[in-house]
Amino acid sequence: MAAAALTREGGEDAFRRLFRFYRQRDALDLRGVVDFSVPGSQVFRSQLSVSSVSDQDAYRAGLQPVSQWKAYGLNGYPGFIFIPNPFLPGCQRHWVKQCLKLYPQKPNVCNLDLHMAPEKTIDLWGQSTEQLRRKGSSKREPRSLLEKLRWVTLGYHYNWDTKKYSANHHTPFPSDLAFLSEQVAAACGFWGFQAQAGILNYYHFDSSLGIHVDESELDHSRPLLSFSFGQSSIFLLGGLKREEAPTAMFMHSGDIMVMSGFSRLLYHAVPRVLPNPEGTALPSCLDQALPSDLPVDSVIERSSDEDWQVCAKYLQSSRINMTIRQVLAEGQKFPEESGTNGKGQAASEDSHHQEDSRAKRHKPNLD
Repeated sequence: MAAAALTREGGEDAFRRLFRFYRQRDALDLRGVVDFSVPGSQVFRSQLSVSSVSDQDAYRAGLQPVSQWKAYGLNGYPGFIFIPNPFLPGCQRHWVKQCLKLYPQKPNVCNLDLHMAPEKTIDLWGQSTEQLRRKGSSKREPRSLLEKLRWVTLGYHYNWDTKKYSANHHTPFPSDLAFLSEQVAAACGFWGFQAQAGILNYYHFDSSLGIHVDESELDHSRPLLSFSFGQSSIFLLGGLKREEAPTAMFMHSGDIMVMSGFSRLLYHAVPRVLPNPEGTALPSCLDQALPSDLPVDSVIERSSDEDWQVCAKYLQSSRINMTIRQVLAEGQKFPEESGTNGKGQAASEDSHHQEDSRAKRHKPNLD
């Protein structure tokens, strides 16, 4: 297999070679991609801390009881945990709606803030709903503002220029997402995890995420949590150096990845977004209705049919990923910085999240 040959080849920047291989559109060989729904020799079952999360708290977060989750590890990647869709039926819809309707709202920051007047980005949802509902299959139709969304930052806002967080660029972290993250972290053995920063990435079929390491957080002892919704993708997990060839794996709607310990600072990337393997417009897990007996104190809110129609239309060609981090250890503070004013968000929209565009003759930066 071509991918296997590239993996064996090793040498200088083996990660980049495999990224290019999976990025290509024609005659793509996916036999070398790990699929956790049919675990193979490289995959083993991981133990979860079942007693750390009560069934009631799991239900409140829209999750199945932890005793019903399946969790896997990968040989050669200690600290990496893969949890195939542990969400209760219908509960993924809440997180999709939050990522499209609520989380992009001010005072949170998004890529559109870089080149649009503030009043233009106040209500991306309201400005996009009718356009999305009417949208057909023609690629010539102009994209709505929601479809132009590439990233949103929450809590401590990541500065794409300096690759740092700072104390003076912070907004309240969403309480529902913090609760979800705390339950998942506890189930994986990380009791007391504090969700302090989030980066939401919005992908289309022509999008990718470049090769990088998430090392800007001051506390690397806490895990990185990644949640995926919508269409599927190929995720590449490499080593401490780019010369080490990565392992490719599928991420499907509802899947959760946890990078901790040794795996916390490994190179990784998303070279490709793929249609969901069921062959339908949306994965079947997104067609399910919410259970009627959600706890009174659940963080999950029911979506109106009208709201979900907009979300479903968006997801037919898109994928949303939420990565949640703890930036500071307990009692830790940011070092003093000179010359910062908290306004220095990204000067380049695509420094981290790339998208092809023939119209702009934009060539994706594979790094």
